Amino acid sequence: MNLSPAPQQVKKLSGPSLAFPASLVVLLIIVVPMLLVARYSLNQFVPGQVMKAALSLSNYISFFTDPYYRQVFVSTLQVAAICTVLSLILGFPVAYFLAKTKTNYKSFLIILLIFPLMVGNVVRAAGWMVVLGNAGAVNALLHWLGIIDHPLKLLYTPVAVVIGTTAVVLPYMILTLQSVLEGIDFSLEEAAQNLGASAFTTLRRIVFPLIAPGVAAGTMLVFILCMNAYATPVLLGGSGITMMAPSIYAQISRASNWPMGSAMAMILLMTSLLVSLCANWLIHRRYQKTMVS
Repeated sequence: MNLSPAPQQVKKLSGPSLAFPASLVVLLIIVVPMLLVARYSLNQFVPGQVMKAALSLSNYISFFTDPYYRQVFVSTLQVAAICTVLSLILGFPVAYFLAKTKTNYKSFLIILLIFPLMVGNVVRAAGWMVVLGNAGAVNALLHWLGIIDHPLKLLYTPVAVVIGTTAVVLPYMILTLQSVLEGIDFSLEEAAQNLGASAFTTLRRIVFPLIAPGVAAGTMLVFILCMNAYATPVLLGGSGITMMAPSIYAQISRASNWPMGSAMAMILLMTSLLVSLCANWLIHRRYQKTMVS
């Protein structure tokens, strides 16, 4: 009697059975609330009530036709795009150094990089308020150097939001790029330089194509975090700039307009997903073209 198929069947069933609990948790925690928010976004807001059941796109139409909401949406995209580009520019040299260094202090440097992630965004934003305030460290230094006579308005501006948000997401970009850089063969870089390629050409033709998947992953992660930032825009932006996450909170908690807040949440979710997928597609397309050439 041949009993060999039985273990194979058990092996085939073990994968789905092990994945089922995690899939169920994801379904209950993420998918079900998203479906509820999508359903709420089609309801109508009635003053004095939470919402009125309906199947209407009026909330989405109001969002894209109202100049205020359009400005909030554009400001969020601009801040997220700028912070993502800045984190990529600032994070790549650090990740490159950490990936190539052989020093005994590498673990200590990585701990220093991870340490800010252990501090809440509110605490970090409060620190930037001290640095960027009218009597903060930046204005005090500029005044001491004789560059300014009156304090610069740095706090409660879009610049402050960009600085604070970039500081929050920068470790994520560095860690993502470092993990990818450590997986490439740096002997290819040395071979290209031995053949006469400059450092810039080596990075452009050898290193960047190899780390394109990591760049795509880091860009997607950072962009989504920037799009959904709440504490930093509220504390550092004040009334100088309004982004989507604080606006959604205001719609639900202050105006009790659950349908409009839900519609804005769905727009934020779909925009983050769409832009991230487009960026991922463009990076991989560029990667494929570079590898072919």
